[in-house]
Amino acid sequence: MTLADGQDGGVPAPLAALAARLGDDGVLSEAFRTRRFGREEIGTSREASVLVLLTPDEDPELVLIERAAGMRKHAGQIAFPGGAVDPGESAETAALREAWEEVRLDRSSVVVLGRLPAARIPVSQFHVHAVVAYWPGTGELEPQPGEVAQVLRVPVSFLVAPENRSSWRHSTGRTGPGFEVPDPGIQGETLYVWGFSAYVLDAVLEAGGWTRPWDHERYVDIPVRFLPDIRP
Repeated sequence: MTLADGQDGGVPAPLAALAARLGDDGVLSEAFRTRRFGREEIGTSREASVLVLLTPDEDPELVLIERAAGMRKHAGQIAFPGGAVDPGESAETAALREAWEEVRLDRSSVVVLGRLPAARIPVSQFHVHAVVAYWPGTGELEPQPGEVAQVLRVPVSFLVAPENRSSWRHSTGRTGPGFEVPDPGIQGETLYVWGFSAYVLDAVLEAGGWTRPWDHERYVDIPVRFLPDIRP
């Protein structure tokens, strides 16, 4: 379902600012803008789509996944549900299909708010659309064996807390925003979000008006378990 379908009475108040600003480069984070495609690059890469799924609560929860350790690419990393766009699919259709295949999200419960401007993953050269949507948050999301190790539902308030934010520095010299999030499988442990997923998180939090001041100069080493790829 999309807002354009006329099937929704309006955007929930906690998500109104986000919905209004999704296509506005001026309010997106600087970190995300650096990963944008230039006009001359659009169409030169494969298409992919990820689903940025939130609840409409006063403190919205945002859904992330831990990719299965046996995946061919980005194994074990914290990411959004998503994958390649099939021929004839829209970015929205692909994101919802992938979310069903990975975590059994019922697409009929989802309202699409819009997309972030397209961005690029240098390693795979995918031209990626981040589709932003919300759902009631009811029912269990079921990680599918071989694709998803576990599902994370992280409150926005946790993501924007300054103590949970840092900058990562990769061995290639690239840096970017990072997030520590709770590991739902091990009490007291945390997982680290970096790379493309962290750029998208950074942009969504900025567009939603949720970002709090944090120390951009606090650099951390990316934990080895989240470094299966050669480059970010």
